Amino acid sequence: MKAPATYGLTHIAIAVNDLERTKKFYCNVFDMEVMYHEDDFIQLTTPGSHDILVFEKKETATSQTGGILHFGFRLKSPGDITEMALRVETYGGKITGRGEFVPGSPYVFFKDPDGYEVEIWYELLPV
Repeated sequence: MKAPATYGLTHIAIAVNDLERTKKFYCNVFDMEVMYHEDDFIQLTTPGSHDILVFEKKETATSQTGGILHFGFRLKSPGDITEMALRVETYGGKITGRGEFVPGSPYVFFKDPDGYEVEIWYELLPV
């Protein structure tokens, strides 16, 4: 069989209570940009990539993840981990864990304003 011709994962849609609060948090922490902004959803993209997060307004949205354990953002430089943790806390996130998976691969786990667990890490890629 021929392999399917896709670009891989395109987006993930997440239920939130407050679109404006969510937009402010992700745009300020990750410098995400607005692709679409409607009354009941926003689509944000990370600069320089095709990664998309869709946030849909749901009155019943809670921190119950519905099976999503966490989602993550990969850093370009391991030295940026401190700045990212500061941004998370400045814009309303709560750090839940911090360390290194292996030497040179720092990470931060946090809860966003809707209670979703998010990871920021630097991945050591094989040469």
